[in-house]
Amino acid sequence: MNARLVADLATAHGYTVAVAESLTGGTLSAELAAVEGSSDWFAGGLVAYQTATKVAVLGVPAGCPVISAQCVSTMASSLADLLSADAVVSVSGAGGPAGQDGEPPGTTWFATLVRGRARAERRHFPGTPEEVLAAARACALRLLAEEMA
Repeated sequence: MNARLVADLATAHGYTVAVAESLTGGTLSAELAAVEGSSDWFAGGLVAYQTATKVAVLGVPAGCPVISAQCVSTMASSLADLLSADAVVSVSGAGGPAGQDGEPPGTTWFATLVRGRARAERRHFPGTPEEVLAAARACALRLLAEEMA
């Protein structure tokens, strides 16, 4: 449902959409790519799961906590530049069962960047790793749609 809304908004406003993923491991990209007509507006996604990839490919500063506003904001702005995208969402978090970087499992940061308007938000999702990832995907699409509207 949220992927369809993102598609409708992208079409209505002429957005090119991209996603920078860590926690969600490519599943956001898969969800957007599955929407009919996605080749018209979906530029693509980048899965930067390891910290070293975030640093080397997306310009996240070395030593920056990967579960932070700075990390996801940098991921979003770098990918917007790399793919010439108008609307980007990025996500990084601790899926569990253990925490990461001093953050408990379920802690997730999101960033959106839509035609220069940036937003970062921290959320916490309870449950198993699968439940955390599902909640993170849904939240990322909802946040992106809100900013695109």
